[in-house]
Amino acid sequence: MLAPSRERRAPRPSELARRRIIVSIAKRVLPLAAVGLLAAIALWPEFDSAADRGRISFQRVMSARPDALRIVDPRYQGVDEQNRPYNVTATLATQAGNEDTVNLQAPRADLLMGDGAWIYIEARDGRYDRPRNHLDLAGRVTVHHDDGTQFVTEKAAVDLAVGAASGDDPVAAQGPFGTLTSQGFRLIDRGQVVIFTGNARAVLEGGK
Repeated sequence: MLAPSRERRAPRPSELARRRIIVSIAKRVLPLAAVGLLAAIALWPEFDSAADRGRISFQRVMSARPDALRIVDPRYQGVDEQNRPYNVTATLATQAGNEDTVNLQAPRADLLMGDGAWIYIEARDGRYDRPRNHLDLAGRVTVHHDDGTQFVTEKAAVDLAVGAASGDDPVAAQGPFGTLTSQGFRLIDRGQVVIFTGNARAVLEGGK
C-alpha cells in the first residue's frame, strides 16, 4: 500500500468541470497574448521613431521664437563723430524681430567728454538701435555728471553719435548749484550744456 501522503484521490465532478473551463480559456487567451506580444515587438521601433520626430519638431518651433536670442551682461562700444568713446551695457539684452534693435534691461551708458569729464546715464529699461547709435530709455532715467550734478526723469532719448540727450517728462535735478525742477531737458555737447525746459524752478545754494 502507498503511504497516506501519496494516496491519489479521484477528483470530484465539480473540480473536473473547473479544469475544463480553465483549459478552454487558456487555449483561446494564450494565442491572442502571443500575437499581441509579437505585434508590439515588431511595431516598437516605429513608435520610438515617431516620438523622436515629435521632439525634434517641437525643438525647432521653440528655437524659431523671436525672443530666443538673449545675451547676459552685454557690452556695446563705439566712438562718436569726434572720435570720443562711449559704452552701453545692461544686465540682459533680448534680440527683437528686427536684428538692428535690441531690448535692454537695466541699461547704462557712459560718455567721455573732450576735457576728460564724463556723463553716466542709467534706467530701468531701454531700446538700443545700433546702426543709428540711438538709445531710448524709460523708468527712472538718471543722468550723472562727474561734477556732482544729477537729474532724474521718466523717459529720455540719447543720441550717442553726437553726445546729446533729451526728454519731455518732468525733471528733478540737484548738484553743487542747488536744486531744480522743470518740464523737460536738452543735453548737448556731451553734457557741457544742459537746458531745462518748460516752467523751470531753481533753488540756488547759498542764496546765489
